[in-house]
Amino acid sequence: MDTTRHLPSFPDGHDLPETPGALATRAVHAGREDLAALGLHAAPLDLSTTYPSPDSRDEGARLDAFATTGAELTGPPVYARLGNPTVARFERALARLEGTESAVAFASGMAALTAVVLARSAAGLRHVVAIRPLYGCSDHLLDSGLLGTEVTWTEPDGVAAAIRPDTALVMVETPANPTLREIDLRAVAAACGEVPLLVDNTFATPVLQRPVEHGARLVLHSATKYLGGHGDVLGGVVACDEEFARDLRRVRFATGGVLHPLAGYLLLRGLATLPVRVRAQSASAAELARRLAADPRVSRVHYPAIGGAMVSFEVAGDPHEVIAGVRLITPAVSLGSVDTLIQHPGSISHRIVDEDDRRAGGISERLLRMSVGLEDVEDVWQDLDAALSGPRSRPRTRPEPAAR
Repeated sequence: MDTTRHLPSFPDGHDLPETPGALATRAVHAGREDLAALGLHAAPLDLSTTYPSPDSRDEGARLDAFATTGAELTGPPVYARLGNPTVARFERALARLEGTESAVAFASGMAALTAVVLARSAAGLRHVVAIRPLYGCSDHLLDSGLLGTEVTWTEPDGVAAAIRPDTALVMVETPANPTLREIDLRAVAAACGEVPLLVDNTFATPVLQRPVEHGARLVLHSATKYLGGHGDVLGGVVACDEEFARDLRRVRFATGGVLHPLAGYLLLRGLATLPVRVRAQSASAAELARRLAADPRVSRVHYPAIGGAMVSFEVAGDPHEVIAGVRLITPAVSLGSVDTLIQHPGSISHRIVDEDDRRAGGISERLLRMSVGLEDVEDVWQDLDAALSGPRSRPRTRPEPAAR
């Protein structure tokens, strides 16, 4: 009796035709190409942690092959730490949006970066060249030596000189968190030579920028942000060539930093609306940047030429009063959600970075970072305008009793 035909299988992205058309079309259909043939419309959610293995000899051979090569599993799944069919759909979709052969998803953006560093360390390469600013925890992970790394911080024109025989990778973030500094990726990639260039593309997303088209080998996302887009899912992903993906899968299996299938399901759903959300949010962000630049209460505005939904600005007054003064805007860390968020990087997202290094990276104590959502831009401006004007009383937490 053939029992294996009743088991779920990994969608084999290499055997499926790529979705043609513009990015918006690919965002809707990537990762779902086989659904019609399966008689489905929505992607299935597979929550299993383990799967039946009626042929233990075959399972042993498949596990040996995975442990040796890290090649994607085909056929029935084995155990959720090796991979999950729902997560595999998200990985395939993101790879097609970024223009890479493969993608490997993790429990968070930091888990994804950790896997990249460990994969290179396993090859005896522990030196990293990086350009500030990076996301604060990325900076800390590289600089602290927690993973045995040694980092050389440099400017873009110093990358070539900083590379050594034991250099594992060059890391940049553009637009950068939180100053929105932009890096010429093509120039940096040329300076890297044979050393892999890792680009954190969280802020731009593949809607605005696809780093592999400029010479990057690895593209990192905190999928928690724009890829999910609704502030309700945690995840990370690295888009790359299949050779590097195999190393990352082996690290993920060994360390356990797997993406939960429900998160994979939500991320795949988030990708479908990614182009619409990013373009709408970017239009509002550009308008808010224009108004802030003309406002005497603001001393400097940072908004990237590439566009996007992030705006950073330095206020003339107390930035903490602005944070305390918003009502519609949410004062919180993270970004990329449908609602507008604002935070003070020096106090939260980049607090873990040494104060002198923050300052050297352009992160002043008066800098605020705002992630623009999908609200009407006039409503967001009204709230921001009031917060910039100074302290105001908070609304009552409970209504007055109705008059009788």
